[in-house]
Amino acid sequence: MIITTTPTLEGHPVKQYIGVVTGETIIGANVFKDMMASITDFFGGRSSAYEEVLAKAKDTALQEMMSRATQWGANAVVGVDLDYETVGSSGSMLMVTCSGTAVVI
Repeated sequence: MIITTTPTLEGHPVKQYIGVVTGETIIGANVFKDMMASITDFFGGRSSAYEEVLAKAKDTALQEMMSRATQWGANAVVGVDLDYETVGSSGSMLMVTCSGTAVVI
């Protein structure tokens, strides 16, 4: 499965447009990661704990999108867009959504 943010794949003409395909995930960061991120925020620097959660959420959403596209008979997804939002009463949950156009190349 090829995925790209571009609307076309150079050298691979689109033979069939199947439709919009999505993937989404909501993941929470636990109390330990919140505490470590607070310390990092206070002293400055990167929060590897949150970066790992963010990467996992992104990968999960992309895998879900690719799985759906495969079920529809696609072998590529073009025009992929990723969106990140915090959700929940205290913003402690991270939602990652992705969408694109499932195609056959």
